[in-house]
Amino acid sequence: MNCLQHFRTLAKYNARMNQQVISAASQLSHEQLMEDRGAFFKSILGTLNHILVGDLIWLRRFAAYPRQESKFKHLNTLSDFPEISGLGQIIYPDFDEYKTARLSLDVIITNWINEELTETDLDSTFTYQNMKDESHDKNFGEVLSHLFNHQTHHRGQVSTLLSQQGIDIGVTDYLVDIKQLIAL
Repeated sequence: MNCLQHFRTLAKYNARMNQQVISAASQLSHEQLMEDRGAFFKSILGTLNHILVGDLIWLRRFAAYPRQESKFKHLNTLSDFPEISGLGQIIYPDFDEYKTARLSLDVIITNWINEELTETDLDSTFTYQNMKDESHDKNFGEVLSHLFNHQTHHRGQVSTLLSQQGIDIGVTDYLVDIKQLIAL
């Protein structure tokens, strides 16, 4: 398996799934999106914001990593997004604003991975500070895997919350985005 191609496929899957979730969630009113449904981040919009918050935290860490200074130009536009103060922060309480931000961030992620990320980056040691200001040294590719795994985990929660409202988000299988190797 080519790791770089794997992350390109994950970025494509991520964007597709976010579009499907947005389409499904668009069927609900603001009140329904904000209703506390007993989820860890309470509501559908709260959980969607948490995914976006997590993305911004990690992408800003990637952008600030000293070895990557000015290399990841697509990540330079992250300053256009709100600052993060906590994992449960609802940075976009308005669904239309959330939708615009989410779709814009997915373009940034996809362009960054498709145009700037290299195998060398994936194999490098990534040093970062977590939200408790603790320092960590981990494999860059593994941490990037965490970004996508985090999204998938919480989108699964959103899928359940939407399903409880009678809304199906459609096909969620990653398999759909994997290229066919042999023509049928």
